[in-house]
Amino acid sequence: MKKIFYLVIALAVFFVGCEDMLDTENYTKSNTSNFPKTESDVQMAVTAVYSILNKMTCYPTESYYMVSELASDDRFGAGGTGDVEITAIGHLLQNKSTMFDNFWQIMYMGVFRANTVIETIDNCEWSSEENRNQALGEAYFLRAFFYQQLAEMFGEVPLVVSTSVTDMPAATADEIYAQIASDLLLAIDLMKDQPYTAYESGHATKWDAEGMMARNFLFYTGFYSKDALPTVESGSVTKDDVIGFLNDCIANSGHSLLGDFRNLWPYTNSLTVDDYSFTSDSGVVKTGVDGNPLAWAGNGNQEEMFSVQYMNYAGWSDPHQMGYSNQYILYQGLRTGDNGYENTFPFGQGWGQAAVSTNLWNDWTQWESANGVTDIRKTASIVDCQNELEGYVFVSDCDEDSGYALKKMQPVTTKKDAEGNAVTFDTNNIFWTFLEGYTSSHNGNHMQGAHYQDLILMRFADILLMQSELTKDATYMNQVRERAGLEPVGYSEEALQNERRWELVGEGRRWADIRRWHIAEQALAKQVGVRVNHETVWTNMPDLGDGLVGRYQATQGFWPIPQAQIELSEYLEQNAGWGDGDNKTYDTSMWK
Repeated sequence: MKKIFYLVIALAVFFVGCEDMLDTENYTKSNTSNFPKTESDVQMAVTAVYSILNKMTCYPTESYYMVSELASDDRFGAGGTGDVEITAIGHLLQNKSTMFDNFWQIMYMGVFRANTVIETIDNCEWSSEENRNQALGEAYFLRAFFYQQLAEMFGEVPLVVSTSVTDMPAATADEIYAQIASDLLLAIDLMKDQPYTAYESGHATKWDAEGMMARNFLFYTGFYSKDALPTVESGSVTKDDVIGFLNDCIANSGHSLLGDFRNLWPYTNSLTVDDYSFTSDSGVVKTGVDGNPLAWAGNGNQEEMFSVQYMNYAGWSDPHQMGYSNQYILYQGLRTGDNGYENTFPFGQGWGQAAVSTNLWNDWTQWESANGVTDIRKTASIVDCQNELEGYVFVSDCDEDSGYALKKMQPVTTKKDAEGNAVTFDTNNIFWTFLEGYTSSHNGNHMQGAHYQDLILMRFADILLMQSELTKDATYMNQVRERAGLEPVGYSEEALQNERRWELVGEGRRWADIRRWHIAEQALAKQVGVRVNHETVWTNMPDLGDGLVGRYQATQGFWPIPQAQIELSEYLEQNAGWGDGDNKTYDTSMWK
């Protein structure tokens, strides 16, 4: 089932020119006198709220997902020497005051759209109370999600729960998380209590809301050293409450783990799997942990929960059209030059950003050795480019390339079409273009526009790992280990933290995890001096600015509020560590 699938036709109908939060343009003059009038109008408005996730995809380097990956100890900025914003983020620096403008504006656009649905939900007659409640629950869920992104990214931000507000002070962390918790409680109560397979395609579920509650509980209580999530009504969401939500999700959602971890990722697709040496032996597809041949489960599978989905409509006709292709795949693809052709099959070209840290590979290898195991997730998640791809080369403009790339999110190529006929190999041989329904990218540039792999923002394995962490019961964690072919272990903090690192690598949660566990300083310190390839020369990673640890201590991992928003507001102040006197700005001369 598809979880977040957007119809382009609905996106520009209602909200064009009608939302903003502290922006240079005025979007606050929406007219609800004639919209929404019908149930279908409301559904269209809800679709427009979901479309915010595609808009976010247009600016990968500003999104919280990508920033979280780059800032964590498991990734480097990499990319090209001209990709200065990527390098800056990887060193907890900025290269310009506008580097997060789009993300801020898009998140508050989403908040405005969700607020509009909440305020106008009863302007029309509903065919059933169930349908009305589902639409309202989705709006509350999405508003909570947007604020979770803002709060983990920037810390204390304006809390806008009305379409009539245009400027206000930043709320405290307690106030923001109280609103998130209250919104999620409403979403859980309002949305349909049925297995995810019974939900209409493209809609968030009660189970997503329960998982998101656990995610916010763990970050808020961990990072801020609290015992419970507050609520707007002066109540609280306790640990026992969250355990109950996750028990409900595990027992009743219909979600479950796939039989083999490798089936989560598109390199096991039917057109590629038998030609890729990692997934086949001389053309015979390898057998998975579950005893079946490896086979990609596809988008919207049983393990996938909340996600961003894409379709072949990407192009440059408007500022957000490229968001209908998964640009995170393009940005993390192999740096161009000679890479991305048949010699690096099945991984295609991209911008080479967010290289996997050498430390992650080495730490994982040492852990395997110490425990006498081979964890299939390591080579299933990470491309060891130099050893796995015989044709891989470090290009002349590469910046901080480790030689390791995220296998989970790569452009995947094919040597044959759907009928099994050989195709002329070039950088446009993205496997999607040979599948029915995805025959091309809308703009004709397959290398940039034909990436339709879902961006999974939450999957069932994370639910199990969060439940183990909350209950201190290894049962749930061991289900994840068993799927990786590993024996069960007893619960310990170290075991849980390792499992989250291995299982969820590259999925946007490591940064939040090391911050809420209060191990960010020790984790980041290990990056300094790591061997990297810079402009084809092996060297050691420098400690730029006032250093990774110093930068984290100054900022606590929060990023600068866009300067334009501060200048427009009567109330906003810049976050700690990003003021005029702080050592915060990156330029390329630092690497010289």
